[in-house]
Amino acid sequence: MTDVRLPGLLGRRELAEDPFAALRREMDRLFEEVSRSFGLPRAAGGGAVLVPRVDVKETEGAVVVQAELPGVELGDVEIEFADGVLTIRGEKKQEREESEKGYYLMERSYGSFLRRVPVPSEVDEERIEATFDKGVLTVTLPKKPEVRPKRIAIKSGS
Repeated sequence: MTDVRLPGLLGRRELAEDPFAALRREMDRLFEEVSRSFGLPRAAGGGAVLVPRVDVKETEGAVVVQAELPGVELGDVEIEFADGVLTIRGEKKQEREESEKGYYLMERSYGSFLRRVPVPSEVDEERIEATFDKGVLTVTLPKKPEVRPKRIAIKSGS
């Protein structure tokens, strides 16, 4: 009996050899296909592409963007603002090495990240500020004075 392999399905031979390795290869292939079909960026060298969680809050005077970047170093983060879009990009690198009697362990993981956040208001680009504390990047984008909402008093009709 010949092993017929249908596209997208695991062959019997692969399952018999190592089901977990075969499943991982199949999942990698599926994620690659999905990312290609949506035009998502891929990291060079096969690393993962991370998408940081972002909170956007608009106040009367500014738009505040907070991005969660756990395990990322300050020097590995880059931000830009152009054409009403805040771009946060960078790379996460981790290395762990342990050595004790009878074993040696070395792990490396890395991945790039990119997040673009459209900003709904006219921003005073000269006053943009960013802070990075305990894995959280906070970018404050002050609104231009002419676009800040003005409260209008309502008078009684009588």
